[in-house]
Amino acid sequence: MKSILITGAGGFIGGFLVEEALKRGYDTWAAVRESTNREFLQDERIHFIELDYSDQDHLEETLRDHMGEWGRWDYIVHNLGVTKSTNYLDFKRVNYGYLRTLVDALQATGMTPDVFLMMSSLSVMGPGDEKSYKPIMPDDQPMPNTFYGMSKLKAEAYLQSVEGFPYTIFRCTGVYGPHEKDYYLMIKSIKRGFDFSVGFDKQMLTFIYVKDLVNGVMDALEKGPLRKAYFISEDRAYTQQEFRKIVCEELGKKFVIPVTCPLWLVKIVCSVAEKIGLVTLKPSTLNRDKFKILKQRNWQCDTSEAQRDFGFAPKYSLREGIREAIAWYREAGWL
Repeated sequence: MKSILITGAGGFIGGFLVEEALKRGYDTWAAVRESTNREFLQDERIHFIELDYSDQDHLEETLRDHMGEWGRWDYIVHNLGVTKSTNYLDFKRVNYGYLRTLVDALQATGMTPDVFLMMSSLSVMGPGDEKSYKPIMPDDQPMPNTFYGMSKLKAEAYLQSVEGFPYTIFRCTGVYGPHEKDYYLMIKSIKRGFDFSVGFDKQMLTFIYVKDLVNGVMDALEKGPLRKAYFISEDRAYTQQEFRKIVCEELGKKFVIPVTCPLWLVKIVCSVAEKIGLVTLKPSTLNRDKFKILKQRNWQCDTSEAQRDFGFAPKYSLREGIREAIAWYREAGWL
């Protein structure tokens, strides 16, 4: 039986990664902290391990203990990361620093897996072509314009710098589905009768349903070539109007007021929300870093290499994914 370690297992994507790994018959380990919410990690087959990425010596000791009793993991999916914070230094500390500590500890303890898959982001590429709206291509030069994107690119660069290290990188677009909270807020707003969009210029959005993403992860571990980065997205883009229409139809909502916020106003709102977050010590979804993501007009990307190398083929259209997500939100009492 193959074994797999999933870091960030308590998060939205992490829970689905664990579920799919179990479904495929892996000896599945979930890396957590004592404070990790385990609401979606209830399967009795899950093994839990606490890893301290801030202390390499302690991390190496933990890995050696695991190696002695269980052996090394065949696969590692590094899903740990920070997407919002009251301190931008946290992006570098967690998204880059923790990855580097883990990779160094794996090598030092002889625990290097057959494949180490890092969950990165399309944000490492920075703004796409906003004139011709040409998709972002695999050979385009990454030029991130956010602290989040820069921290992910720095982590990618470290993996690439380690000679012979067996990495795969997933540069994911917007991930949605059951348990997710940011797109949920958009759906909830539409249910209440308002759909807020950002900026007046055309915006092309891309999405990936969480179940398609985790299937792609497992397929890449099993079949994909090493030392390569891939764009991960449904193979089409949507306008905000198309997104709203799909959500309305799946909610059975007849009338919604579309509200387009000018970029200058969104920038002010994001700045104010960030300051409130600093005072309350609670990271806000809206901040100056997120503003740069919200104003980006073109999120289209070329996924042909993932299709060719490990057969990546999303099964869910946005409509099908939204339908399933809404059903879960309703059953969970969120809507």
